[in-house]
Parts: sequence; C-alpha cells; structure tokens
Amino acid sequence: MALETNAFARHRRQFNAPLWLGDESVSGKTILLHAEQGFGDTIQFIRYAPLLAGRGADVICEVQPELQPLLSQLEGITVVAAGEPLPAYDLHCPLLSLPFAFRTRCETIPAAIPYLAAPPERLAAWQDRLPPGRLRAGFVWSGQSSHKNDSNRSIALSRLAGLFEDPRIRYFSLQSDLRVTDGEALCGLPSLVHLGGGFCDFADTAAVISLLDVIISVDTAVAHLAGALGKPVFILLPYAADFRWMRDRDDTPWYRRRSCSGSRPLATGTA
Repeated sequence: MALETNAFARHRRQFNAPLWLGDESVSGKTILLHAEQGFGDTIQFIRYAPLLAGRGADVICEVQPELQPLLSQLEGITVVAAGEPLPAYDLHCPLLSLPFAFRTRCETIPAAIPYLAAPPERLAAWQDRLPPGRLRAGFVWSGQSSHKNDSNRSIALSRLAGLFEDPRIRYFSLQSDLRVTDGEALCGLPSLVHLGGGFCDFADTAAVISLLDVIISVDTAVAHLAGALGKPVFILLPYAADFRWMRDRDDTPWYRRRSCSGSRPLATGTA
C-alpha cells in the first residue's frame, strides 16, 4: 500500500473506522474515500466511487480543494474538500488502494469514458474566450517543480517552440503555473495563447479541455483529466515511465473506449 512507505509518512492519518480492502459488503454502510497523493491520482481513481455507490454504499470522497468543484458533479457521491468537516462513516479506503480492493486486472479496469464532465457554467464562461475555427490543441509541458521526478517528466517550453508554427492549428497553453524561463520563452511564441493563468481550479481546466480537439501533455494531472473527459491525449513520457502506463504499448487501458486490447484513445510517446 502506498502509505506504508517512508516517502508518504507525512500523509499517514488515523481513522475512526476500519480500512476497507474489498473483503466485506459495503451495502448500507458509509465509506470514506480519501486522496493521498497528487491531483492526477485522484482523477484517475475517483472512477471507483460510483462502483461503490452501485454496491449500495453511501460514498464520501475527500479530495483536494482544487478538485472539489469538478468532482462534486459525480452523481450520488458526497465530495468534500480536504480540511472541511467529515460526515460520520463506517469504513475508509485510500483512493489508490481501490484497484486492489476491487481486485482489478487489465481486462477489468473500469474505463467507461468519459466519467467526468466540465460544469456547464464553466463551459459557458470559457466558450467565447477561445477563438473559433481551426483545430485547437492544448499543451502542458511541465508539472510541479517540487515533484521528486520533475527533471524526468517536465520539458522546457523552448524545446517545443518548433511545434507552434502550423497556421492550420490554434495553440493553447494550459499551464496553471509558468516557470520564469518558460514565461520568457512564451513571450517569443505569439501563436501559443496562454490560458492557464486564468484557471481558478480544475473545473476551469476541464471546461477549456472540453472546448479543444486534442491535448499534448507530459505525465501530469492534465493528461488524466483529458482522458477522464474523453479527449484524445498524447502523453510525453520519460524512458522509465510511471508504472501505470505499462510497457510495450502505445496506449493505456485506463482510458480506453472499448476492450483492453482494442482501442487507442490515449496515446503515449517518449520524451
């Protein structure tokens, strides 16, 4: 389990209810699902919450405040921002333990895509801010600089400058935070419109992604969000990529549309 390693010691918490790992019925019980790692992890594994509701559980999801406005749209799920008071619950489970609790295998990954949607009011707010016409592509080239693997997953914007020259395409930056060097590079790329600075939370990010045609991203939360929204995504991965993207394939079963071996809704590439 993720929380048993020293790297996640600061995330360990005490709960006033037993840990649920799939060995008992949840029907008629209230279960607390809680985020323990990054935004992308929460987005990827929140898909299990409706499955528990389908088993007759009352489901509470405690998530990062930046994700609460987006995830609160999940039908039949109570979504609470971390730090807010929690309702009473009978069982608890970390989000990243849910694949184990459900005994998930490649062919049983719950991948009904899309399983998230942008709030209608956010879509309306962004609709007129994006110029019409032409193919619209969104880009994310770096994650949080504090991430332990940042040097392997983030790319300097200057290295991608040659991508923004095709006049048939409109290019948009979805970076919520710009590093100093990337901000300087952005000034020399007039075709790349920076939208990320106007995002209040992930509901805004979801709205803009929904209005675009394709997303190109490094391995960060936006890639998961686009996949959960059902948008075509190309992920730029390091040579030794995170375990969830697997090996010897150029798609992922976590965001498929059909069978585990059939479709390719989310492609991956090597950075």
